[in-house]
Amino acid sequence: MFLHKTNFLLRTLFPRYQWRVSTPEKVIYLTFDDGPIPEVTEFVIDTLKQFQARATFFCIGDNVRKHPGIFQRVQQEGHSIGNHTFNHLNGWKTDDASYLANFRQCQQQLGIPTRLFRPPYGRMKRSQGTEILKSHDVIMWDVLTGDFSQSLKPDVILQKTLNYTEPGSIVLFHDSIKAWPRMSYTLPRTLAHFSEKGYRFESLPQTPLHS
Repeated sequence: MFLHKTNFLLRTLFPRYQWRVSTPEKVIYLTFDDGPIPEVTEFVIDTLKQFQARATFFCIGDNVRKHPGIFQRVQQEGHSIGNHTFNHLNGWKTDDASYLANFRQCQQQLGIPTRLFRPPYGRMKRSQGTEILKSHDVIMWDVLTGDFSQSLKPDVILQKTLNYTEPGSIVLFHDSIKAWPRMSYTLPRTLAHFSEKGYRFESLPQTPLHS
């Protein structure tokens, strides 16, 4: 089980992490974890382009190593890049030295400056977070689409995403093979729905954010 909408308690427990963006404007921040992946990430890029949408891609360093051309295209299309560790490590199950080394290895592989970091699974020890916050913003999410869950039907994921997303929401999708059947259904319909309502889609800035 998981929360589609991040609650007040979580935001209070981790106030230094970014859960949403405070804005009165009709702006949504779409984010994609785990790429770049052939076909999947390319589908995301093409779909975003249809709606003149910008997004933020939290990339796994090893996937960047394997698929540099797709990674380059993400940048060329004007999207933001974030660090998602080199090997998609679970911080709760990893000692600090190994976790931080993997974080730095990803940063080196990206080869570009970025202030954005998202811990895989949203799981990171406070000690790890404290160190990473010295150089990066830790970006969490306001809406978790659930596209990774094979037990949820695509139409359920879409409806919950539409219901919970609001101005300033940071929405988490995955450009992964596992999420593909549900993400490929939900993403274009989410873009169409909010575009019709006058929303725009922006990438997270590489400057400190305020919730």
